[in-house]
Amino acid sequence: MRVFLTGATGYIGGSIADLLLRSGHQVDGLARTEDKARELERRGITPVLGTLDDAALLTARARDADAVVNAANSDHRGAVEALVEGLAGTGRPLVHTSGSAIVSTDSRGAATDDVFTEEIIATGSNWRPIEEKAARVALDRFVLDAANRDVRSVVLCNPLIYGHGRGMARDSVQVPVLARQARDSGIARHVGEGRNIWSTVHIDDLTDLYLRALTDAPAGSFYFVENGEASFGDISAAISRKLGLGPAEAWDADAAVAHWGRDLTLYALASNSRVRGGRALTELGWRPVHSSVLEWIEKDLV
Repeated sequence: MRVFLTGATGYIGGSIADLLLRSGHQVDGLARTEDKARELERRGITPVLGTLDDAALLTARARDADAVVNAANSDHRGAVEALVEGLAGTGRPLVHTSGSAIVSTDSRGAATDDVFTEEIIATGSNWRPIEEKAARVALDRFVLDAANRDVRSVVLCNPLIYGHGRGMARDSVQVPVLARQARDSGIARHVGEGRNIWSTVHIDDLTDLYLRALTDAPAGSFYFVENGEASFGDISAAISRKLGLGPAEAWDADAAVAHWGRDLTLYALASNSRVRGGRALTELGWRPVHSSVLEWIEKDLV
């Protein structure tokens, strides 16, 4: 299978490309610069020089591919529209990357009992996302609706991802950000009480599901991708132990925003995002083998 992949130079996309190549597939990967294109080629990926704003290029490449994976940007509607245009009428797969921040709230380190299932998207329930994530939810639904244009469209909605990437980018976002702050300051921190919880998945389990979705997922499928969960207080404590620091400390939300920025702090580090994704298990036979971000931190965080 020849797969056109956006985000090939990134953490998720690079790891997907690695598994596709090891599984015997061909990968054409989008790259913004000549230097990144050369690095993709060195890794066995056919580089496609361009950006997500090159609509005509994306449409043409999607039309020529056996399958498309968008792992570059969960919010770039123009790019997704161009990919759908290229695949319309072909019955070929488009796997689009979303993120479970769509169900996050500005909880500033406080706990919540809310746990979301895939039905919030599949059934168009009365749930409404926060204003900051409404456009992403609308884009997810646009991808799913592409099934009506004979595109085998799939949305994978990813939570906190941990583990070292297998492409050009080694690190994900949330755990490395917390670890970097702890190393730089000598104090591991969490926002507020640190009782906020995110669902989690290991990068290798995640890429396995992308491959399964490409080959087997029905048109119009939405999957929450998760295998375990942890509070940010526990994550920060594990980072502190791994780095040999003292007890993790609470950080006022305003101070955290000043350090990390508003969106990263409030919707990735201080929010709750608890999801359950049983459909991948039952429909695609997905069997993740990594279940604890805390164990990974204490064994493999470097």
